[in-house]
Amino acid sequence: MKPVIGINVDMSDGPPRKATIQANYFDAVLKSGGIPVLIPPMPDSDLNELLARLNGVLFIGGADYCPSLYGEATTSSTVELTDKERNDFDFHLIKSVVGTTHLPVLGICAGCQLLNIGLGGTLVQDIPEAHPESKVVHSTEAGWKNGWNKHVVRILPDTKLSRIYGNKSVAVPTSHHQSVKATGRGLIVAARAEDDVIEAVEMENRPFVIGVQWHPERDFEGNKPLFLEFIRNAALHYSGSK
Repeated sequence: MKPVIGINVDMSDGPPRKATIQANYFDAVLKSGGIPVLIPPMPDSDLNELLARLNGVLFIGGADYCPSLYGEATTSSTVELTDKERNDFDFHLIKSVVGTTHLPVLGICAGCQLLNIGLGGTLVQDIPEAHPESKVVHSTEAGWKNGWNKHVVRILPDTKLSRIYGNKSVAVPTSHHQSVKATGRGLIVAARAEDDVIEAVEMENRPFVIGVQWHPERDFEGNKPLFLEFIRNAALHYSGSK
């Protein structure tokens, strides 16, 4: 049997109000052997029942989570907040997943940032402002929402990511203006860009809880080992839960 992977969704005002997701996310799960199901905002009683039926959770990218979630005021004019309902539900969801379950977790871009702040970490609110000397193009000149770039990330040794990718550096699709600053509880840095910006984090004491700042779903073939390992761990979780 295939493992079932929950994926959070983006929310936007209408009318009518909409829940959306880019198809690349669930396509990557399907190609890797998982069954994707969407997780819209829902009451705790329903969420608890759903989490008991899942074998892994994928957190997608999107706009910026409110700095109040990590104890800061908004300090950059470039911060564009995600929908409040998504903001609040996703924060509750990540805390529930990592705090009350042993589900494998893959966080992508904003999902990586969410993993970090859910565990008490903080974020760089705007990379160009924090690293004005950097020559790494983390997002296009038109802005993080309006296109994709590729740059090299350096996978750090003795990490789960180093075992997954099997090399020291990889060119990845990227479109982000924020990143991890102080790592959350139990997280270690697993990859950095050439300007030393943190590009990935992972939990040391869990088989698979990984956040990557890049967008592996935008280059599935180049990042296939990451998705396959995610689904492999979800399948192990499924087998152990029977």
